[in-house]
Amino acid sequence: METGEQAQDFVPAGLASLGIEADEVELAVMQAAHSMFWPPIRDLLSMDLGGLQAEHDPDLSRAPEEDAA
Repeated sequence: METGEQAQDFVPAGLASLGIEADEVELAVMQAAHSMFWPPIRDLLSMDLGGLQAEHDPDLSRAPEEDAA
């Protein structure tokens, strides 16, 4: 069974269990969003970030700065 087929079975059933009805257009939009966003998310999850230093007291309104030390 392909991933797309699994989603076509799982998503409507999961939504129905929450009392949410989704028509074919809504399901198609969910599938399109998943296929667009999931590959980069999967790439980020697979990255080894263990060697990176955490930024102390980050100012989220600005770009990260490298330590001057």
